[in-house]
Amino acid sequence: MQRTVTSQITRQIKPPRRLFSCSRKMSSTPRVISSTELQANEAKWITLRKLTYHDAEGIERLWECAERKSRKSSGIDAVAVLALLRSKTNAFPVSTVVIEQYRPPVDKFVVELPAGLIDEGETPEQAAFRELEEETGYKADGVIESSPIIVSDPGMTNANMKLVVLNIELPDKMEYPEQKLELGESITTRVVELSKLDAELKGRVLHLVSIQRLDITSNLPEYTKNGFVVDARLSHFASGYDLARRLN
Repeated sequence: MQRTVTSQITRQIKPPRRLFSCSRKMSSTPRVISSTELQANEAKWITLRKLTYHDAEGIERLWECAERKSRKSSGIDAVAVLALLRSKTNAFPVSTVVIEQYRPPVDKFVVELPAGLIDEGETPEQAAFRELEEETGYKADGVIESSPIIVSDPGMTNANMKLVVLNIELPDKMEYPEQKLELGESITTRVVELSKLDAELKGRVLHLVSIQRLDITSNLPEYTKNGFVVDARLSHFASGYDLARRLN
C-alpha cells in the first residue's frame, strides 16, 4: 500500500467502553499544503488513459480514466481484509478490526478496513495475512472466504481488488497485539463488535478508548468534526450486515 504520515489527535479521557484502539504517537497534524497538476511522466503510482470505445448503439466515444502503475502479474491490484475475531470461551462477541489513517487525496482521516497492494508472487490471501498483521498486529489462523475480483470506482479507474475474510480465534479474552508498521506509517486500529459496527460508524453509540494510557475517547459526531470520514466499502458492508440482521 502507499505509505502516509499521519498525526495523533488529542481527545478527552473517558471511562473505557466497548471499542478499543492502539496507535503510534504522531507529532503533528497531517494536511495537504499544496496541490498542483501532475504530469504523467512524473507519476510513480498512477497514470491517466484516454479510452476510445463503442457504446451500446455503436457510437464511438471517449472516456478518461486513471490506472495504477503498480499492478503485478496476478492482475489484481489490492486486497481488503475483513477480520472476524472470536473467543474460544465466548468471552466477547464476534468482533472485527478497522483502521484509521490519513488519506491525502481527501485531506481527511479515513476509517476503513485493513488493506494494501499485492506484492509480486503473492496470492491475495497471502497479502491479506501480511497486511492484517502489519497494520493491526493480529495473526489470522485461516481464510473464511475470498471474494471474486471487485471494483470500487469503475467510472474513474480500472483499479480492482479482492475482499478476504480471515478468522482470528483467541483463547479467551480480547487481545490487542502490537502493530508491525513500517517507518513513516501511522495507523490507528479499532476493535468493534460486528453486530454494532454500523451503529458505531453512524455515531449512534460510539465510544473510543486507547490501549495506550487510555487517552483516546470520543463519540462519532465529535469524531467526524475532527476530520474523519468512513470508507464507502466499509460503510456499505456495515449497512448491509445491519440490514440483514434487522430483516431476519
